[in-house]
Amino acid sequence: MKSLVFSLLLILLFFVPAHSEAKEIAYLDITSPDARKINVAVPWFFNKDRPETLQVYGRELARTLSDALLFHGIFTLTPYKQQEKLQAPDWKTLGADFVVLGSYVLSASGVQLEIKLLDVAGGDMIMGKRYKGSRDLEQQMLYKFTDSVIKDLTGQKGIASSKIAFVSDQNGYKEIYTTDILGRQIRQITRHKNLVVSPRFLPGGRFLSYTSYHSGNPNLYITDLNQSKTTRPLSRRKGMNLAPAWSPDGKRMILTLSKDGNPDLFMCDRKGKIIKQLTRRSGINVSPTWSSNGEKIAFVSDRSGRPQIYVMDLKNNKVQRITFKGQENAEPDWSPRDNLIAYSSLVEGSYQIFTVSSRTGSMPKQVTNGPGHHESPSWSPDGKQILFSYRAGGSQKIYAVLKNGTHMRQLFSLSGNQTYPQWTNIDN
Repeated sequence: MKSLVFSLLLILLFFVPAHSEAKEIAYLDITSPDARKINVAVPWFFNKDRPETLQVYGRELARTLSDALLFHGIFTLTPYKQQEKLQAPDWKTLGADFVVLGSYVLSASGVQLEIKLLDVAGGDMIMGKRYKGSRDLEQQMLYKFTDSVIKDLTGQKGIASSKIAFVSDQNGYKEIYTTDILGRQIRQITRHKNLVVSPRFLPGGRFLSYTSYHSGNPNLYITDLNQSKTTRPLSRRKGMNLAPAWSPDGKRMILTLSKDGNPDLFMCDRKGKIIKQLTRRSGINVSPTWSSNGEKIAFVSDRSGRPQIYVMDLKNNKVQRITFKGQENAEPDWSPRDNLIAYSSLVEGSYQIFTVSSRTGSMPKQVTNGPGHHESPSWSPDGKQILFSYRAGGSQKIYAVLKNGTHMRQLFSLSGNQTYPQWTNIDN
């Protein structure tokens, strides 16, 4: 199991401060639309045993690290002639703010990476790390370094090591897959050969729940991602057993059940036992999402005639409607970092992603625009990006965008359609 193996890696961290005296660190706000992107140079890694000759392996290491940095939306790569491969150009003249210098040593047991982040203006080493492990873990090593770079520059750990789940029909059936942020480690999770929907990670990323129709009824299942075939049912009640929202501690879930006819929200424990019913026949109630402090949920209800977003205080079950604009508002997802709720809204015939505060009377902010449908938003673990499914021209692909509406792009070039994306952090 890679996650367990990786935890046993020898990881030696060293830090050299720029000055002997402590100084205040000015963190970057990557959500500001006016923020200038950081120019970073990432030359090829070099082999310590053959430093005079650059190799394709070193190029691939640099490319993966560059892609992981660019994914966060705050960097641009400093262009330079590839002939200058020996990590010795005048980076300041080339316009670089920072440079990442990497080296590696290959052995029969795997690879050792040594990577440094340098401040070009001051000539100081901001951070350096050394990783050692098997070759199949090199990508995780580069992701961990990326996350450390983001933390040093923004004050908050990066999301390179996070995981994404989605539904794909690339094999003829709608099954669930997981991937890393760059789409290089695709893994098929379900093999029901039937309709599977609504993947939901449990906190920590080890377990994944989903609804499958393979038995003829939409039943809820949970699978251990560290095992190959450890899947068990959570709820097989008659009717809907759909899309649970997991509490921040992973001990409870809120899901939609229609066992009594009307789709209502129920709070259950981790084994699927009902703790209490939250809604009672006040329209169709679906798509719950939990606030980061565990005190409230947002959900969708058509009790007012059309689907709208509501917030419930779990202490007293008091409900307030928070969306009033748009023909239809659905699929809420509560940010793990602040009080914003992302959702899809039908505006002039197209679904667009909006965010809104949970406070009554708050004005929504449109994040996406343009043709096509932007659906199923899911926040990144750092609360700075939103994942969604983009539907246009008969196909559906996974996109991401910064919460300020910039840096929108397609993430993966995979066959078939991809829907129901979900993002989670992974506990190391």
